[in-house]
Amino acid sequence: MRPLSATRALPLAFLLGCASAFGFEPFAIWPLTFCCLAALLALLIRARRFGQAFGLGWWFGLGQFTVGLNWIATAFTFQAAMPAWLGWIAVLLLSLYLAIYPALGLALAWALGKIVKRPEALAVFAAALWIVTEWLRATAFTGFAWNPLGVVWLEVPGATALAPLFGTYVLSGLAVLTGGLIWLAVTRTGLRALLMAGAPLLLAIVAAAIHAVSFDGAGREGIAIRVIQPNINQNEKWEEGAEARNYDRLVRLTGKPGRAPRLILWPEVAVPWYLDENPLARETIASLLGPRDLLLTGAIHFNYDKAGNPVTATNSLFGLTPEARLIGRYDKSHLVPYGEYLPMRPILSAIGLSRLAPGDMDFQPGPGPRGILMPGIGLVGVQICYEIIFSGHVIDAAHRPRFLFNPSNDAWFGRWGPPQHLAQARLRAAEEGMPVIRSTPTGISAVVDGHGRLLASLPWHQAGAIDSRLPPVLAPTPFARFGNVLAAAGALLLLIWGFASGRRRR
Repeated sequence: MRPLSATRALPLAFLLGCASAFGFEPFAIWPLTFCCLAALLALLIRARRFGQAFGLGWWFGLGQFTVGLNWIATAFTFQAAMPAWLGWIAVLLLSLYLAIYPALGLALAWALGKIVKRPEALAVFAAALWIVTEWLRATAFTGFAWNPLGVVWLEVPGATALAPLFGTYVLSGLAVLTGGLIWLAVTRTGLRALLMAGAPLLLAIVAAAIHAVSFDGAGREGIAIRVIQPNINQNEKWEEGAEARNYDRLVRLTGKPGRAPRLILWPEVAVPWYLDENPLARETIASLLGPRDLLLTGAIHFNYDKAGNPVTATNSLFGLTPEARLIGRYDKSHLVPYGEYLPMRPILSAIGLSRLAPGDMDFQPGPGPRGILMPGIGLVGVQICYEIIFSGHVIDAAHRPRFLFNPSNDAWFGRWGPPQHLAQARLRAAEEGMPVIRSTPTGISAVVDGHGRLLASLPWHQAGAIDSRLPPVLAPTPFARFGNVLAAAGALLLLIWGFASGRRRR
């Protein structure tokens, strides 16, 4: 095998990473991602040094993240404190950092592969260490879990059955392993190599099929729900004098109450009023509700010091009754760095940087997954916007809710961000066996069942309302019970199998 030429291999790895990003939404060309991973492993086995292997993974990650996260640049066009071109610098800098994780995983896989010296072992090691490093990416420095590789399985027929059994990070490892099988098949490594590398994937598919057949997911549909998407763009949301116009859109889409009870779902920070401080605002909204209706809406909550001065704010969700009574509040826990708070504020603000959301006051994080108890419905789990992307951190396992509400504001996510966000919400639904309802100002609002299937949705930038029934909650899945312990177990088993696959027959 000829030595690897860095001048050719590293640019090729970058192009493969760029191409692999089209396996995510909004294109979802998942076979392309698997083929790009196959080509990457073909380059990896030819690396001669740890640094070369690290470079291949880093350039691949740089390409994938730069293309897949291009929507972040759009956020900078909705505020005047910083120039819009800085958005592309932010995408590049974030991608430079995120690329470290696949680079580390593939370099360690290469090092283990040099010990075993079997191509099938390299594929298995790469899958195992991708699980580990992707989990690290979602955890280190508050984490950034956007676009895990496992999300590409959503469009593969029948593959969502893997999610409740193994979770996102194992699915990501299985995606790498699938790329390894393509590589081994194309290079005609031999039947034994294919069987050794393919055995973990085959066992996962069989286990998921058995679980899908035996899993008792019976349940009845619940109350009527109405999901509101007012199509209020980010530049309209905080426009001076636009409050009445924006509220009128919510009023018209909410519709007239009927005899049957409804649960009405408005987006993240749907109203500019501070509901727990403003009885008139509560009464105004409550006048839209029938006598048996309930409303969930996003709004801002302030915390005050002893002198009565606001010191922190929370991005919150409130429940409201027809009597204008608040019946619970959830405070967003996993905040967006630079969006909802400015890290190292004294230093960064001194050089002219600010957070992207309007206002100078940083948001304060809430206590974590909590529910709001809604009369006649039960416990409603809440994950506001960005929080839904963190696998294993969206449900309070001790108080399993009836469904998960994901109010969001994707209006500044460009064209690529909203479908990627929805895909990750679908993956959470499949993992947890939990219906997920999304309401966003500009889309994509959706109703997702506990299998991750999209039951109804509203297109991007289209005003409307979804009338549906609340899908049934399923029994707790294996992932709901054990969480990312399954990711650790999956990575360990793959590492053991990688070493076992290096043993030759006597």
